[in-house]
Amino acid sequence: MKADIVKKAFEESAALFQLLAKEHTQFVIDAASLVENCLRENGRFFTCGNGGSAADAQHLACELSGKFYLNRPGLAAVALTVNTSALTAIGNDFSYEEVFSRQLEGLAQPGDVLLGITTSGGSANVVHAMKKAKAMGLKTIGLTGARGDKFAELCDLCLVVPNADTPRIQEAHIAAGHMICQLVEEALFGDAE
Repeated sequence: MKADIVKKAFEESAALFQLLAKEHTQFVIDAASLVENCLRENGRFFTCGNGGSAADAQHLACELSGKFYLNRPGLAAVALTVNTSALTAIGNDFSYEEVFSRQLEGLAQPGDVLLGITTSGGSANVVHAMKKAKAMGLKTIGLTGARGDKFAELCDLCLVVPNADTPRIQEAHIAAGHMICQLVEEALFGDAE
């Protein structure tokens, strides 16, 4: 029985990745170009999300601020999820909906990029951050799941993973994020081979 559960999960993931390779390769290329152009112009790449998506947001920011494959200078990538004092103060003094958007007000400039991650497409603080980013002149990239069509409308680019199962969506998000980081790093610092 346990083996059946594991096999089924692997098979579902493999099928989803094959579909993404067939239908969503251009999203990764376009998203990487947005981030690359931003960083070439001394802009900043911001990320945000909640729960597992917060972990993914932090993960992707650190792949660029540290390194992915290449030993190269750090890039201006900031996860808006990591400053617990800001998160708790803004959540307490204003609302949890504003924990990312208020940070953007103080940190972001036109031409920067915000990557917002929400598996459901309904995370109020991520939605609010995307709206604030657009109003401030940032480019926006979204990662969401099958129910995130309305969220996708807020984004310049959005990967709507064609699946409603949170673990499968999250696997697709981190894979797409890794590919974005790889393409950005290669474009800015040379072939990773």
